[in-house]
Amino acid sequence: MGCAGCSVGMDGVPKGCGSNGHCTSGGCNKMNTFDWLSALDVHDPTEYKMVEVSFKNGARKDFFKKTDYSNAETGDLVVVESNSGLDIGRITLSGELVRLQMKKKKVSEDSVSHGIVRKAHDRDIEKLDFARSKERDSMIRARAIARTLDLDMKIGDVEFQGDGRKATFYYTAEGRIDFRELVRNFAKEFKVKIEMRQIGSRQESARIGGVGACGRELCCSTWLSDFKSVTTTAARYQNLAINQTKLSGQCGRLKCCLNYELDTYLDALKGFPKHVDRLQTEEGTAELMKTDIFKGIMFYILKSERRRGTVVAVTKERVAEIKTLNDKGKKPDKLLGAVSSGWIPGESSPDGDEIEFADVTGEIELPEIKKKRRKGKGGKNYKGSRNSRNNKSRGKNGPKGERGKESGQEKSSNNNKMRRNKPSSKKRPNNNKSKNKE
Repeated sequence: MGCAGCSVGMDGVPKGCGSNGHCTSGGCNKMNTFDWLSALDVHDPTEYKMVEVSFKNGARKDFFKKTDYSNAETGDLVVVESNSGLDIGRITLSGELVRLQMKKKKVSEDSVSHGIVRKAHDRDIEKLDFARSKERDSMIRARAIARTLDLDMKIGDVEFQGDGRKATFYYTAEGRIDFRELVRNFAKEFKVKIEMRQIGSRQESARIGGVGACGRELCCSTWLSDFKSVTTTAARYQNLAINQTKLSGQCGRLKCCLNYELDTYLDALKGFPKHVDRLQTEEGTAELMKTDIFKGIMFYILKSERRRGTVVAVTKERVAEIKTLNDKGKKPDKLLGAVSSGWIPGESSPDGDEIEFADVTGEIELPEIKKKRRKGKGGKNYKGSRNSRNNKSRGKNGPKGERGKESGQEKSSNNNKMRRNKPSSKKRPNNNKSKNKE
């Protein structure tokens, strides 16, 4: 993945990536767009006089008027007008594709007031590189200033204007923040015009970028431009466990990809019977355990007082039949019926196909954890000494028995022999000294 502010060379091409500014993964340009009309090299006499310009490698895009004297084309670095000076960006779209893009984003031509000044030359690119090099240090310093003022906010990104006269600070906060004093401190510290812009957590992740749990770059930083609301209902329709850790993205919100396949699941669920959490049969009450949506199978567990519950897989057609009988006050003899529409896991299916269930018990064995014995004074195992003696008395095989007794007797006899043969270590009294004294 490319960095957030990839530096460019003298010709305006990003350095380091080796793809000449056209990364297929979207690393160097977070919101890549392919201008296929300009690649055709077809002259358009009625060319649309609007272009789309990308700033800071796709972090921000805007529309500008194209002047005839600029001679700028798609992919060129250009100097554009702004409310407070000049800015430098790259043209990503031009021609009729810009008209479609403005219609999609609901931007009218009258609202576009700024235009392209000229193509960027070497001095402009040097200024842009110098401004980009100050952004990280400025963000760290800005966070320190905000912390000293005890403001409940997080500064996520800083963007300097191409001419270095203005800095935009993007921050996230739960509510409204009174940052009047903060702006004064920023202006005193950075000596530029300060603009504070509050964004959401999803917009912050889109600007910073990253890699998701799927192994790909974040959708919000590569191609997703509009954020739709995501609820836990989408996870329930897809039979996903409501685990906040697994369902949340890097922004801390629910993942946007939960909505991608939701329509497919909703269409598949239309053929399933409703209000069938419990079915009444002569064998007992069957409760719904889980549903395989795309296979059309519903798994029920039979509860009975005499035996343990059995998991039975029933097709949705058979469930609809039982539901109809229950509504009429009748109970079928069996959950599967005379001609079984489902099967019990572990048995053969009614169609003779092999069941995909298998017993995996014992395939994965965890090693035993050896507990460390506590050591007493002198490094001796005072706690395990009693157990070791008992184990020795019991023998190698089985509990205490004849072998344990025999081993105990042999041990005691050996100790007695050692005591007899071993000379006594006690010192005898010297009688000669007592006689001399007398």
